[in-house]
Amino acid sequence: MDTYEKNRMQFTEYLQVERNASAYTIEYYMKDLDEFYLFLKRENIQSLFNIDFRLVRLFLTELYSRQLSKGTISRKLSSLRSFYKFLEREYEDVQNPFIHISLPKSEELLPNFFYEEEMEQLFKVSDITTPLGQRNQAIIELLYATGMRVSECQDINIEDIDFSIQSILVRGKGRKERYVLFGTHANEALERYMNDGREKLLSHSSERKCLFLNAKGLPLTERGFRFILNDLVKKASLTIDIHPHKLRHTFATHMLDNGADLRTVQELLGHENLSSTQVYTHVTKDRLKNVYMNAHPRARTNKR
Repeated sequence: MDTYEKNRMQFTEYLQVERNASAYTIEYYMKDLDEFYLFLKRENIQSLFNIDFRLVRLFLTELYSRQLSKGTISRKLSSLRSFYKFLEREYEDVQNPFIHISLPKSEELLPNFFYEEEMEQLFKVSDITTPLGQRNQAIIELLYATGMRVSECQDINIEDIDFSIQSILVRGKGRKERYVLFGTHANEALERYMNDGREKLLSHSSERKCLFLNAKGLPLTERGFRFILNDLVKKASLTIDIHPHKLRHTFATHMLDNGADLRTVQELLGHENLSSTQVYTHVTKDRLKNVYMNAHPRARTNKR
């Protein structure tokens, strides 16, 4: 095993054990790291430890020449900064060449979300007479009802659910625990799946703890969740993209659109800082128009 592979493996273990990063996050860290290593090989740099500011600027120039978005470049630099910070901790003679590199300011984009009409279409496509259809319906209902991350949904165990008060104990980033609530539709979907579909899936394995299972009765992976969500969008004939966070964005947007206060949404999402939640204070055009028409003195005709 060469030095790079050794450091790569150690960094992966650090992300898994100490940072408690999701498999999805680790996958992107490794892609960014491998990309930088290939760049070093093209520049005939043999060691990860002999990186100076000039080389980092050259790498940055290459990224910008590919016309990558500011957000993508920022993520790659953040990944490499974390990697070298890890190396600094492990080796006394290593200095972080990315520590003084400013991350490009990301474009101020509103979170992408589903409209309520689109959500209604998604709720209609699963065949709830089958075990997998019941599972998929429970997943879409639960993600929308709670706003939890897909990685958090993946980690739910049966014992974490309290049907008496319709709440779930969720383990978020850094293993921080919080309770999320779910309503009637999610409750019905969960009970149907747990009492019927999940029991049938369990006939293929001895798994007892994990809530969401694949066709073989094994815990559903994060990649499996993404496949299911994309498949539901296709079946609903929605000509839009979906990503793991889109239902989380939708939950927050719809909660605020319908009168929830920011602090409550912050707590339900598990955000440590209110600033993370404030990105959702945009409102839909319909909500904006409705508020305007009802609030502005000259926006409507007075009826006498």
